[in-house]
Amino acid sequence: MRTALARTGDPPQAADAQAGEDGRLLARLAAGDGAAFRVVVDRHLPLVLGVARRVLRDEAEAEDVAQEAMLRLWRNASGLELGPGGFKPWLRRVATNLCIDRVRAGRHLSVVEDVPEQIDPPRQLDNLSDRDLSQRVDAALRALPDRQRLALTLFHFEGLSQSEVGATLGISDEAVESLLARARRALKATLKDEWRDLLPGDDGSV
Repeated sequence: MRTALARTGDPPQAADAQAGEDGRLLARLAAGDGAAFRVVVDRHLPLVLGVARRVLRDEAEAEDVAQEAMLRLWRNASGLELGPGGFKPWLRRVATNLCIDRVRAGRHLSVVEDVPEQIDPPRQLDNLSDRDLSQRVDAALRALPDRQRLALTLFHFEGLSQSEVGATLGISDEAVESLLARARRALKATLKDEWRDLLPGDDGSV
């Protein structure tokens, strides 16, 4: 049985409290507080690693991206302004852009056969137990143009809304919708019936 993806965010009160705490931590980062930076890393490194792992599907590359994203936060803290989402949207955007740079530079050379162990692993491939099928799914995802793959990853695997994907990629909601539709069509054509197991939360429209 397929399980639809749940895109549930933090309750509004919890999100507001987190944003307020992130704002206080940012002020400490801007003042060069190393202890505050360690707190931010402990809280948000799993998020950054998750984005990089799902986009690049390579542990070493993902760790490099995560390290660079956190270092950029440290270096740019004094000029950074956080929105209601706190550190998360900024870190997602930086991690995504770093992944795009690596893909375009040809530094991401291969895809690991198994998804790396992580704190909150995605469950989209749980029902695709056949090894050959899993390899075909990986190949189909790799074959997508960069922005289509990124939009698909952020929307279906990271659970972002279309507006959040647009903000992360710096494009409009309409552009996100177009990217998602084209990516789904490509996967449907390549994988035929299996594409529904890959994107169990999708309603089937393209």
